[in-house]
Amino acid sequence: MAKNIKTKELTEWNYAPAPESKSIANIAPRYELFIDGGFVKPSSGRYFSTINPATEEKLSEIAEANENDVDKAVKAARKAFTIWSKIPAKERAKYLYRIARMIQERTREFAVIETLDGGKPIKESRDFDVPLAANHFFYYAGWADKLEYAFPGKNPKPLGVAGQIIPWNFPLLMAAWKIAPALACGNTVVLKPAETTSLTALKLAELFRDADLPAGVVNIVTGAGKTGAAIVNHPGIDKIAFTGSTQVGKIIQKAIAGTNKKATLELGGKAANIIFEDAPIDQAVEGVINGIFFNQGHVCCAGSRLFVQESVFSEVIKKLKHRMKSLQVGNPLDKNTDVGAINSKEQYQTICKYLEYGVKDGAEIFFHSCELPKKGYWVRPTLFLNVAQSHRIAQEEIFGPVLAVQTFRTIAEGLEKANNTPFGLSAGVWTDKGSKIFNLTTKLRAGVVWANTYNKFDPTSPFGGYKESGFGREGGLHGLMPYLTF
Repeated sequence: MAKNIKTKELTEWNYAPAPESKSIANIAPRYELFIDGGFVKPSSGRYFSTINPATEEKLSEIAEANENDVDKAVKAARKAFTIWSKIPAKERAKYLYRIARMIQERTREFAVIETLDGGKPIKESRDFDVPLAANHFFYYAGWADKLEYAFPGKNPKPLGVAGQIIPWNFPLLMAAWKIAPALACGNTVVLKPAETTSLTALKLAELFRDADLPAGVVNIVTGAGKTGAAIVNHPGIDKIAFTGSTQVGKIIQKAIAGTNKKATLELGGKAANIIFEDAPIDQAVEGVINGIFFNQGHVCCAGSRLFVQESVFSEVIKKLKHRMKSLQVGNPLDKNTDVGAINSKEQYQTICKYLEYGVKDGAEIFFHSCELPKKGYWVRPTLFLNVAQSHRIAQEEIFGPVLAVQTFRTIAEGLEKANNTPFGLSAGVWTDKGSKIFNLTTKLRAGVVWANTYNKFDPTSPFGGYKESGFGREGGLHGLMPYLTF
C-alpha cells in the first residue's frame, strides 16, 4: 500500500481545504455613487465591472463618476462642512466610535468582500485589514475633542473639504486611514476608491448611512483616473490626500501647484530589508517572507530588496528557499492560503515583465514550484539572486511577490546600497545589537524603519516617506496635522 503513495505526498504538507463561505457577503448587482447621504445614479449613466481576480468572475457593476458627479459631491461636502465643523467635537467622536463598532460587527462580511474583490488571502483581510480599519476610527474618535491638547496654543481649525484618492491594495484600510482623521478634525470628505476594488468603500458608505452620519459629510465617487483628476482639479477642494504610484503623485503635485490646496502624498517604495550576521536568522527569514509576500507583495512598504551580510548569506538563502516552499498559494477564501491572486490582469502583466527583466539582466531566479489555479491571475513567490544595483528589479517598484537579493560586507556598504534608491518609504533591520539599530535608523533614508520585525502597523504610529515616496504622515498625532489649519 505504501508503494502507491507519491513522493510529493511524503515531502510536502497537504492541508485539507478550509474555505470561508461567500454567503456572508451581500454584494448588490449594481452600485451607484454615494453623494449627500444617499446613493444616486451617475450623470453619464455609465458603469464598469468589478471582478474576482482569483476566478475572473464578475462580482458587480460600479457607477462611473464624471466631472458633474464630482462637482455635486464637492458641493454636498461644502454644504455639510458648515454643519459638521460646528458640531461639538465630542459629538463627532461619537459618530466615529459608532462607525468603528459597526465595522467590528460586520468584520466577517467586510473581510470576505475584500478578499473576493482584491484577491488577498482571507486570513489577511480578517486579521489585518478589517480590525486595523476599525482601530483607526476608534483611535481618531479619541482625538476629536482633544485637538487643543494635541496642539497647545495653536487654535487648530478644520480645513474644509478633503479630496481623498486611495489605491487598490488595501481598499478598506486606506479609506479608514484617510476618512477617520479628516472627520475627527471637523472636515468633510469626497473619496475615490480604486476602480478595481470599490466594493468595500461602497459597503462603508452603507454603514455611514446606517450610522446616521449627517448627509454630505462623506461622499464616495467611483471611477478611474479621470474621476480622480476631477477631484484634484476641483476648485472647491481644500486638501488632497493621495496614496498610489509615484508617477501619479508627480502629476498631482503639478496640478495643484499655484493653488492653496494642501496635500499629503504616500507614494511608491523599494524598501531594504537588511540582515546582519548577528541577527536571529530564523526570525529574520520569517520577517523577510512577511515583508515581501504579504498581500502578494501589493504593499508600498514591501521589503522587496534583501541585503544579507556575506558571512550568513548561504544560511539565509537556504532557509529562505525552504520557507518559500511551504507557502500555500491558491484560493484566497481558503484559510490555509498564504499568497492569493494578483489584483488585476494589468498588474499581473506588469509583474511578468519584471520577471523577464530580471532574467534578461542576468539574475538567478528561484520560485515556488507550486501548481497554480487555471483561472485567475497568479504569480509564484519568487526571488532573484546575483542581483546588481543597476538591475531594474533592484531599482523599480514591482508591486508583486518578487524579492531581489544582494550581499554586503560592512555596515557602511549595507547603508550605501540600501539608500541607493529614489524611494524612501520604509526599511527593516535585523540584528541583536541595539546600538547598531539606533545607528542605522538615524542614517537610513526611510520614513519607517522596523527593527527585528516587519510590516507592523498601529493607528497611534505615523506612516509616510521621503524623496519619491512622498511627504506628509498618516496615523498617530501626526496624521491630524494635514487636516488642520493653525
